[in-house]
Amino acid sequence: MLLYLTDYLMNFDSGFRVFQYLTLRAILGALTALVISFIVGPVMIRKLTRKKIGQSIREDGPESHYEKAGTPTMGGALILVAISISTLLWADLENRYVWVVLLVTLGHGVIGFVDDYRKVMQGNSDGLSATAKLFWQSAIALTAAVFLYQTVEVAAETQFIVPFFKDVMIEMGWFYIVVTYFVIVGTSNAVNLTDGLDGLAIMPTVMVAAALGIFAYLSGNIKFAEYLAIPYLPESGELIVFCTALVGAGLGFLWFNAYPAMVFMGDVGALALGAALGILAVLVRQEIVLMIMGGVFVVETISVIIQVASFKMRGKRVFLMAPIHHHYELKGWPEPRIIVRFWIITFILVLIGLATLKLR
Repeated sequence: MLLYLTDYLMNFDSGFRVFQYLTLRAILGALTALVISFIVGPVMIRKLTRKKIGQSIREDGPESHYEKAGTPTMGGALILVAISISTLLWADLENRYVWVVLLVTLGHGVIGFVDDYRKVMQGNSDGLSATAKLFWQSAIALTAAVFLYQTVEVAAETQFIVPFFKDVMIEMGWFYIVVTYFVIVGTSNAVNLTDGLDGLAIMPTVMVAAALGIFAYLSGNIKFAEYLAIPYLPESGELIVFCTALVGAGLGFLWFNAYPAMVFMGDVGALALGAALGILAVLVRQEIVLMIMGGVFVVETISVIIQVASFKMRGKRVFLMAPIHHHYELKGWPEPRIIVRFWIITFILVLIGLATLKLR
């Protein structure tokens, strides 16, 4: 939005040309989202507390969580507000990638909001049924996938990239829709499963988003893309504004969500942020790299699958409790230790993901 204003002001002062630079707008996007989070956060927490929109705690969960009952939830709405405003202010709104990632993110946020609302406000412990949740996630993911497939402008947009191999670029054709669907829905649910401890999900999300922002910027620059042997995607560079807005909003939320949390993210935030990472990875053609960098999300999901499958087939549990972060809680690990160690693991995995840019 402000890009249009600066375009006009350039007619009077060429100094406004500086706002055409992606790097500056990315920085301003992060700072804008961060400031919005700091301003809106306390107000939102007070309102959530006053309306008694508090977290309910599972009876079969770790006993250490009982004292968290009543902590305001649905704080993910704060993240979405900050991301949306910052992106709309600093991104090029004529870029279709910007609208796709924004709408996919907000669409999943609406699903999470309905789920949280039913749990907290209507007293329905089940919230939105798993079937209904998956249906709406699928509807949004498939709509985005079909739209992107039908609006392809360069061949690289539908090629499957294998990291560490610069010449392995597989043309997927219509199978691109299937891959996009599973990446968006899978990542959305994976982040949601990870969001079980104070700050556990948001910091890995921030780190992965920052890395995907780097991929977006480099892929959108023909010189960098050619030098690094990555696909050149003309419209992807603008996604860095969304990525940095997510980073700023995420860090702003962490200010209130750090242990001991003053507010929880809720499904409105977890489902939306997971979907955002998924669609970003699809747009910059780095689905496998997303799995590497988001290894914590992958392991959390696999732990649930193993636990459920083992119990149904053998009548026995592999972990003390799933997702796996609860397993370590029940083993006696202090919550802050689990959180920080998962952050460190994510940092290492993000570095490995970024290394694929050069190691080809």
